[in-house]
Amino acid sequence: MPAVPKHRQPVINAAVTLFRRQGYSRTGLNDIVDVSGAPKGSLYHYFPDGKSSIAVAAVEEAGRRVAATVAGLAEECGSTAELLRAHARLLAGWMRGSGFRNGCPITTVLLELAPRERAVAEAGRKAYAARIALLRDRLIADGFARPRAESLAVLCTSALQGALIQARVERSGRPIEVTAAELARLIETETGR
Repeated sequence: MPAVPKHRQPVINAAVTLFRRQGYSRTGLNDIVDVSGAPKGSLYHYFPDGKSSIAVAAVEEAGRRVAATVAGLAEECGSTAELLRAHARLLAGWMRGSGFRNGCPITTVLLELAPRERAVAEAGRKAYAARIALLRDRLIADGFARPRAESLAVLCTSALQGALIQARVERSGRPIEVTAAELARLIETETGR
């Protein structure tokens, strides 16, 4: 029976936290070791290709977390508009809770590494695709045709990512909340709700 990868997940969790807070370049391997509590050799054991392979794993993990959050909200909310407003409240709350130090670990890494690090860019593409698919499916359930639902899902994802950056710069949750409210209004107008 193979050994359980004891330190792999703590390394990934530490990388997600650190990349969210300070970006990829400002995060050193020693920072990841310190936050994860893993021995330094674990980094080389689990991530033999170095820091960029940790970035791939961190982007994949962050993508799973976001997708789980959006999927949970899709189940709880009666419409995409409600989902967007609820997600905005969560995002704005998380940003406020961090003193606006935290950003999206996916976006912070991608801004620094894509497109030169293809594996990181591909992990980011998959993370965004999962979120877009969840929103698209929710929009289809709201009565949108698939092509329009796909376009709106891309718009919602892109706008909220931009709002996260703006919120961090302005040190306010308002850009996130305004963006979600406007997206929700657009969707409600199109569905006649």
